[in-house]
Amino acid sequence: MKKITILALIFAVSMGVQAQIVTPEASPFATLTQKVGLSDVSLEYSRPSMRGRTIFGDLVPYDKLWRTGANARTKITFSDNVMIGNQELNAGSYAIFTQPGASNWEIIFYTEADGGGAPAVLDQSKVAAKVTAEVHQIPMSIETFTISFDHLSDNSATLGLLWENSYVGVKFDVPTEKAVMKNIENVMNGPGAGDYYAAAVYYLNSDKDINKAKEWMDKAMAMTKEPAFWQLRQQSLIYAKAGDKKQAIATAKKSLAASEAAGNADYVKMNKDSLKEWGAK
Repeated sequence: MKKITILALIFAVSMGVQAQIVTPEASPFATLTQKVGLSDVSLEYSRPSMRGRTIFGDLVPYDKLWRTGANARTKITFSDNVMIGNQELNAGSYAIFTQPGASNWEIIFYTEADGGGAPAVLDQSKVAAKVTAEVHQIPMSIETFTISFDHLSDNSATLGLLWENSYVGVKFDVPTEKAVMKNIENVMNGPGAGDYYAAAVYYLNSDKDINKAKEWMDKAMAMTKEPAFWQLRQQSLIYAKAGDKKQAIATAKKSLAASEAAGNADYVKMNKDSLKEWGAK
């Protein structure tokens, strides 16, 4: 009897394993990424198909909130702040809800990006932007719901929603000009203190031209209002390696005082060891 029970259990388990059949999703998940100017935009959504059904005004009723896809909420993510209409959306992720109409749609960007569908009632405090867009009839049938990035330029793109015989486009603007002008200004103004410091430390640690490292470190410290103890420490090492023991000792003493004030025991010890090595009095 015991053997029969064990065999039955093994059979049931094996049948359970065999029953784990994987089938295609009715509304496959899709991801889409797009560079718009200097900004990254990504989209995650599920794509239902018509399958002989009437979509807008029937499967997707007019004037009711729609999740804009299937399964989980459709999610869009912006790497930078963008403008939609005259409304600014901060960098981050948003759910896209829509309220389709026969001639116009309302498109809603909702801060609660995760979830299984559209809420029964929108929390207006989570509506980051809402715009109205015209419905364009297209001369072919789009079997599977599609979202696209169209009309790409350096400063903008259009988020396109296509299904059945309808196309709805929502333009958004990205801060390309602002970013480019900032980059141009930074380059034209020359390297900053951090650039000179990083280059000098790299030359020190890579046994490259120590005199060039000294020149860059001096520029970095001249541009820094209150050098930190760890910056002064690197400067003292560069002086020492360049053969300027007098400046190395003077700078190490500054680093020692600053590291003592900061309570950093490691740098206190390193500076004391170096001062002893360099014959400081």
